[in-house]
Amino acid sequence: MSYRIDPQFIAEQNARAHQQLQSDYEALAGVLSRRGCDIEALTGQAQAFAVALPSWGVGTGGTRFARFPGQGEPRNVFDKIDDCGTIHQLTRVTPGVSLHFPWDRTTDARALREAAAQHGLHFDAVNSNTFQDAAGQAHSYKFGSLTALDPEVRAQAVAHNIDCIELGHALGSKGLTVWIGDGANFPGQSNLRGALERYLESMRAIYAALPADWLVYIEHKLFEPAFYATTIADWGTSFACATELGPKAKCLVDLGHHAPNTNIEMIVARLAQFGKLGGFHFNDSKYGDDDLDSGSINPFQLFLVFNELRDAAQRDGQAFRPAYMLDQSHNVTDPIESLMTSAVEVQRAYLQAALVDTQALSHHQKNNDALMAAQTLKQAFRTDVSAILAMARYRSGGAIDPVALYRASAYRDHKREERPVVAGRSSSGIV
Repeated sequence: MSYRIDPQFIAEQNARAHQQLQSDYEALAGVLSRRGCDIEALTGQAQAFAVALPSWGVGTGGTRFARFPGQGEPRNVFDKIDDCGTIHQLTRVTPGVSLHFPWDRTTDARALREAAAQHGLHFDAVNSNTFQDAAGQAHSYKFGSLTALDPEVRAQAVAHNIDCIELGHALGSKGLTVWIGDGANFPGQSNLRGALERYLESMRAIYAALPADWLVYIEHKLFEPAFYATTIADWGTSFACATELGPKAKCLVDLGHHAPNTNIEMIVARLAQFGKLGGFHFNDSKYGDDDLDSGSINPFQLFLVFNELRDAAQRDGQAFRPAYMLDQSHNVTDPIESLMTSAVEVQRAYLQAALVDTQALSHHQKNNDALMAAQTLKQAFRTDVSAILAMARYRSGGAIDPVALYRASAYRDHKREERPVVAGRSSSGIV
């Protein structure tokens, strides 16, 4: 039987930390009260927040040079669901799981849905993969997939995406994320306009296969593996394609897929303004196209992104419902610990944005008081909301300190015994 952390163990660990948490919570309540903020309302918002997990993120990622697998890594999609269930059990903020095909392909969708339900999980948007060649496929994607010059390659890539839609529909998903590595490494290698025309032709076929209540998310990426010209390299191209395809096509923003110092929060504002912001892959970046833990490098930018999301939600109400998901590669940490930490950091930024004094901010903006407008944002960002996040987890049955409890449970040691290493096989889809 697969090991799970005993709820009684969680309760015992929480009991040891609850008195200190209550003291910190009451102190923060006083600080917030003086600002006119209700800590109980904020705790409720924290409890309602959710961000989906990437199935591939619970396995160790790799670099171009090597992969150093950890102990007790998942061997298949059911193992991944167990690990995702543990993350949600302790954080209470990650009820969705995003699958990646063919990495997570199963012939028994019903059994997979039942396994997820046992952990209180559901399936978020599914992801297609035409940036690798799958075993046994007829045609290679070496020179492109949805944009390939060979019509048989394009047809194969379209068929794979439609297959992903059918698999996702059987699992209860409501969306498909499409990222392609298509592009060129040399000037002249590809006709740049022709490549985008072929992309749109392929995407129209995929779009036509979407169920009525589904969305397709177009993900852009600045570079890699196409180092000269990437077909869908920026938010403008993504926006143009989503607009061309129709209302079920939205843009997906991956925080790591931009050039250094890019004003991502402004991209968020633009896409939200024109109704094309579909969702996010949360991670962090230092040099360019990185998949670092969320909030590990630039937490202020993460906060500023959520400040724009707060503004869009106030303007557009229930019509504004972007999808949130983590998308990271964990090379030197325990992936479960990194995903728990990242989920909490995303939740933290969301809550800090809720603390922005919008009346004061509007006043300073109208009076062209740049300094005080910036300080208004900084006051919210500097507020340590850790006690609210911990109390939200505690009240929802999670762990006051997820990483400490996870380590105390010896979960990884149990999984090492359950999941013997399979030589030459990676448990993560990421090479």
